Amino acid sequence: MKRFIHRIMWITKNDNFIHIIESLETVVAKILSVFMIIVIFLIIADLATFIVKELFTPPYGRISTTLFTVFGLFLNVLIALELLENITAYLKKQVLQVELVIVTSLIAVARKIIILDLEKVKGLDIIGLGIAILALSISYLIIHFTNSSRRN
Repeated sequence: MKRFIHRIMWITKNDNFIHIIESLETVVAKILSVFMIIVIFLIIADLATFIVKELFTPPYGRISTTLFTVFGLFLNVLIALELLENITAYLKKQVLQVELVIVTSLIAVARKIIILDLEKVKGLDIIGLGIAILALSISYLIIHFTNSSRRN
């Protein structure tokens, strides 16, 4: 019992506790990166299946559905790669890079706009997406210029 209490006291010291938390964060980030790689391969398989199906259904050799669907699938791959890059950057530096997060968000909003069906969307939704792009773009510029001035 005395050893157990001594062990708990050792774990609860600030430096030891922070080290345990950082180790846990690293393990979680590694697990997330493995899952993200699996997701990327699944998205690529989905894209390949879609393209092959489109090529072998009449009219042959043409994508009969909207090109926006194909672009949306490609952007899904890019978003997943950006998320994997975010996780990898975190593992390298133990810091979440806000610039990467904002770029990933911009790609996600751009994907939404590209696949948007204008007949089903209200004007307020389009205004909201425009405001989101504006806010993310301004945020990106501020962070990018701040990081650039620190490097110089």
